[in-house]
Amino acid sequence: MDLQLLLALVLGIATIIVLVLRTRLDAFVALLIAALVTGLVAGQPVLEIVSAITTGFGNTLASIGIVIGLGVGIGKILEVSGAANALALAFLRVFGKGREPWALGSVGALVSIPVFCDSGYVIMNPLARSIARVKRAGYVTLALALGCGMTLTHHLVPPTPGPLAVAGILGADLGLLIVVGLVFTVVLLPVVVLYARWIGPKLEPSVEESVREAVYGTARTAGGTTTAVADRPGTAGPGRGADGELEDGLDAEARGPVADPAVDLGEPPAGAKPHRVGAFTASLPLLVPLVLIIANTVTGAIDQNAQGVIGGDEYEPSAWAVPFAFIGNPVIALVIGMVLALYVLLPRWTPRNKAHGWFAEAAASAGLILLITGAGGALGQVLRSSGVGDALAEAIAATPLPAFLVPFLIATLVRIAQGSGTVAMITAASVTAPLVTSLDIAPVVAAMACTAGSMVFSYFNDSYFWVVTRFTGLQGVDALRGWSGITTAVWAGSIPLLFVLNVVLG
Repeated sequence: MDLQLLLALVLGIATIIVLVLRTRLDAFVALLIAALVTGLVAGQPVLEIVSAITTGFGNTLASIGIVIGLGVGIGKILEVSGAANALALAFLRVFGKGREPWALGSVGALVSIPVFCDSGYVIMNPLARSIARVKRAGYVTLALALGCGMTLTHHLVPPTPGPLAVAGILGADLGLLIVVGLVFTVVLLPVVVLYARWIGPKLEPSVEESVREAVYGTARTAGGTTTAVADRPGTAGPGRGADGELEDGLDAEARGPVADPAVDLGEPPAGAKPHRVGAFTASLPLLVPLVLIIANTVTGAIDQNAQGVIGGDEYEPSAWAVPFAFIGNPVIALVIGMVLALYVLLPRWTPRNKAHGWFAEAAASAGLILLITGAGGALGQVLRSSGVGDALAEAIAATPLPAFLVPFLIATLVRIAQGSGTVAMITAASVTAPLVTSLDIAPVVAAMACTAGSMVFSYFNDSYFWVVTRFTGLQGVDALRGWSGITTAVWAGSIPLLFVLNVVLG
């Protein structure tokens, strides 16, 4: 590889890491500056650099910006309506007593598809505390399973914004990426549960006293000392029979109103019943768009096979496939999901201004991700137009290293360096986008490598690390053993899955 182009690539990535870690600039500006640095060091004319940045930014957001906006809007309505909580309770009942870590890991994975990890964990953590209070043990196991279940789909499954951005940058088929991401999630979920069950009992004695009291409760004894109610056998508490056994895995706190009482859904008319959302109803705004997108992918593959074409610009859907291509387009599918969320999950008396306000809040939370996604596309375009991408592809082709491991390793290094999984996967996708065609890497394989690599070793520079460990009551080395360890376990578990995926799709 030409030394100047190699230096351009290295300095570009280093610029992102240094600016995010050492300055007041965020990832959006850091990615734009990295694109400038890369182009300048590579010897690209300055006006061409600016043109590449604006072109890459616009093309990326044109393909994925609307989808990200609609996805976070659906997630916000799921949150405020109580639908996310309804899905969680349904999973607990399906899995049954004794399988609560499996239930919470699955709940986390489901809820985190439309809802950001941080807010999703805050919403669902009271459920973990309720179950631990009834069972009188196992809070750390449940909290870690819930948190890492959310990590899986947050990193692996669209319409979570990170994977959506990667799909747009790499040109990966969204329906196929959803299917593969769900398969990875199902296969990696046992890793989450087994690690949580192994490490949880070891860390349980280290939980902060304030968190322990909040989870298990306290009671004053005759001697004036304070002991945890959960430690007194045979105590009948909320959701527990007289013999202290778990009735249905839920206590009174978990069985309360499905809609969050802190959220004002509007003034109900006189005599109206309290608003509650059933599990099936709650799943519709999430399930219908996913099914439509996947149906589009499946019918498109069948139609292409019948026509004897393998994707690309030469493919034109047959008359029978056009309706599937229309309603299964991510934009149309998520518009349908948004309509369902607003008119099925919210009570009829919710005023328009409240719904508009919630969508505005969702859009605000997605704004920075949209900017980072566009800036990632800008960096990728500079890498293409400057020749850095082609040079990197030639260098990789001359080594025995599997090409799909390049985005995986880049995402891993950037994640460890600066903490954000979304920034890590977008950076990896931007750097390796020029390689997809030249090295004949399947776009979905490259996308999964970016997203899986970004799961590694969540620690102090990751905001979600602090959310999980503070709610769980773990500090220092215990926090690293619990949360950093479980995220690294699923990262390692994804490596053999990537090799299998490369064989299947390569």
